[in-house]
Amino acid sequence: MKVSPIPDHPPVRRQADLTPSWVILGLAMGPAVALGLGRFAYALLLPPMRANLGWNFAQAGAMNTANAAGYLIGALVAAPVGGRMGDKRVFAISLVLTALAVGASGLTADFMALLALRVAAGFTGALAFVCGAGLASAAAMGGSKHRAPTLLGVYFAGAGMGITASALAVPPLLGTVGWRGGWLVLGALALAATAFGCLALRRAPEPAYASADNARAGWSPRVMACTLVAYGLFGAGYIAYATFIIAYLRSAEGFTGGGVTSFWSLFGLSSVAAAFAWGRVLGRLKGGSGTAATLSVLTIGTAAPLIWGTPAGAYLSALLFGGSFLAVLAAVASFARRAFQPHAVTAAIGALTVVFGIGQCIGPVLSGALADGPSGLKAGLWLSVAILGVGAVVAAFQREPAEPL
Repeated sequence: MKVSPIPDHPPVRRQADLTPSWVILGLAMGPAVALGLGRFAYALLLPPMRANLGWNFAQAGAMNTANAAGYLIGALVAAPVGGRMGDKRVFAISLVLTALAVGASGLTADFMALLALRVAAGFTGALAFVCGAGLASAAAMGGSKHRAPTLLGVYFAGAGMGITASALAVPPLLGTVGWRGGWLVLGALALAATAFGCLALRRAPEPAYASADNARAGWSPRVMACTLVAYGLFGAGYIAYATFIIAYLRSAEGFTGGGVTSFWSLFGLSSVAAAFAWGRVLGRLKGGSGTAATLSVLTIGTAAPLIWGTPAGAYLSALLFGGSFLAVLAAVASFARRAFQPHAVTAAIGALTVVFGIGQCIGPVLSGALADGPSGLKAGLWLSVAILGVGAVVAAFQREPAEPL
């Protein structure tokens, strides 16, 4: 593993020495591919796949559980693999493999083969996401106190860019190319995003790693225990919404292709705009307040279409949910940057991603099983509301460390 000297207090960087903001935008292709195209876009293809392949909701949910399982495994190994091979190399290779796995999902209708591809996309997507977050954290150093939270928000907003791209490209083509062609389109978009992401690596600084025998090389779960629990609950609660909301709107609200495109576009665009809206807020909030605030808005957004069964309720949900779910990621990453020394941030984000992955493994199957019951999809979505609400309460108890470990 490479060893870098870690100063107790990193020197203040001059404006000319700061990493250009466009580099963060390029690194944001990691979440765009891993999450926006590799995970969330499945919601657009779930209804035609379920109808064509005869799946129940539990089987449909199992696809995102498989993706989450692969994501969990990838999160467990991302920090050590990044430390040994270099975050830049792992980021680039993982993006290419994720794009190929996404596109290959359109080449088979076999349930087990599709599960395997979802696992593969989740595994490589986690490697790209965690290593990309480490790169983005290093690139965001310096400047004003609001710069890092804002740029980290831009990084995570890459998922919203992927969501928006899939909203504009996939629904209009489904009637012509079917769900198989939809996966191929997503794969092509992922390859294009990968090319841009790799270009940004040339200007991105490599995160510092400390030696294994450095007494300060580790991170302590005790310091962010409430954040870990809240983030796991977030993983379980948000993924059910992201998996089943399109199916719910089609069945309960009668949304057609045009309505789905509008809803999913608003969902994606609001998540991108939120990177700038939340940046200054998260820069001021301490402890778990940022995570609690973003989870609270997310809870309201999840409940909106269930309380107001109208198109207005659905669009309000897209605005609130889309405008807060990526901000949760930025909030916990900002807390990790404040709680730990720079060389431990990637490992801390990896640990957060692990508990997030555990939650994601549980959420889709549990919600899918409830959706197959007499109350339908509404019961599974109400479960998400409850889980996210508990997560917001838990996050509020997180204290700010006196100084980074």
